[in-house]
Amino acid sequence: MPRVKLAGTWVEVPYIPEPIREEDGKGGTDPGPGDVLRDLENPDMFVPPVTDAGSTPNLKFSFSDAHMKMMDGGWTRQVTQQELPIATTLAGVDMRLNPGAVRELHWHTANEWGFVITGTARITAVESGGKNFVNDVGPGDIWFFPAGMPHSIQGLQHGVEFLLVFDQGDFSENDTFSVTDWFAHTPKSVLAANFGVPESTFANIASGEKYAFKSTVPGPLSTDVIPSPAGSVNFSHRMLAQKPVRASGGTVRITDASNFPVTTISAALVEVEPGGMRELHWHPNADEWQYYLQGTARMTAFAAQATANTFNYRAGDVGYVPVTWGHYIQNTGDDTLIFLEIFKSPNYQDISLNQWLALTPPELVEANLNVGSDFIAALSKTEHPVVNFNRR
Repeated sequence: MPRVKLAGTWVEVPYIPEPIREEDGKGGTDPGPGDVLRDLENPDMFVPPVTDAGSTPNLKFSFSDAHMKMMDGGWTRQVTQQELPIATTLAGVDMRLNPGAVRELHWHTANEWGFVITGTARITAVESGGKNFVNDVGPGDIWFFPAGMPHSIQGLQHGVEFLLVFDQGDFSENDTFSVTDWFAHTPKSVLAANFGVPESTFANIASGEKYAFKSTVPGPLSTDVIPSPAGSVNFSHRMLAQKPVRASGGTVRITDASNFPVTTISAALVEVEPGGMRELHWHPNADEWQYYLQGTARMTAFAAQATANTFNYRAGDVGYVPVTWGHYIQNTGDDTLIFLEIFKSPNYQDISLNQWLALTPPELVEANLNVGSDFIAALSKTEHPVVNFNRR
């Protein structure tokens, strides 16, 4: 096997890719410097399909290329419009909290949607009417906190890693109203007057924002539940507890306002088996922000006006598809492909190309596409794989 040098070490690779397309012979060798491993990870970008044409904005950014913010309690990194300029409606944060570590009491200018990747956490919130919320969440669980709602997140026994999605493309993880930051910038005499305690009570408060700090793992959930005179409210949902919709190519679980009433952000957790594909479709009501949890994939986005570009994705990547752009997502690996589709809309919507054509008069379809009766017959048998169904 050929070898390439990576960080001073020789690494074996299956082959040395060249930007030459076999179908039409276009391209040429690349004798100059390059990142072979990166090229191998992006075969359909390095050698685009013959059907690609024109140029779309970049629709991919990896969290591995994002700057890591290190903290006493863990780490965080983000993909916003700064990293992925096309992503105007949504931004994402990947965060790790060590066991017991606390993402301090805070609130945001944007709505927050969370998804637990691994581990467990305790989350708390209080709404404006005084109703409170305390719950433990684990892998596949989600939460939603409206803009301005104070909340916290704490890692439990083994810590937690979670994805946060905010409904502002230019949102930054630093755009946070933190209680420690507020205390540090309020005169101690005012704090004393507000809480009815001596100024000496605040002698040891932090000099600035803690953001995420070390603490001890809390006790059982029951010990942290504080009854409120106004009652309680639920801001979490067990997405994996939903019965998946199954098709020959995989499964999907969709969470939106129909089964999680507090949310204004909708999401689909899609699993595509090896050899399967998330069919040709588009979303008529919102841009799609993707997060790849497992496996490898390729996607061609059709932007109209003879423009279509193909991108490759793997675990940890963010993808983005503007509203109404046609696309598919194909599993290119040997493992099940798992990814999230997230939308700045309380209601999930998609339109299947198969379904549209199957429900259109056959003669009209044949005349448009110059196809024969075998195509029409195939449409009538289409199971509309992965996500097309009526949930209402």
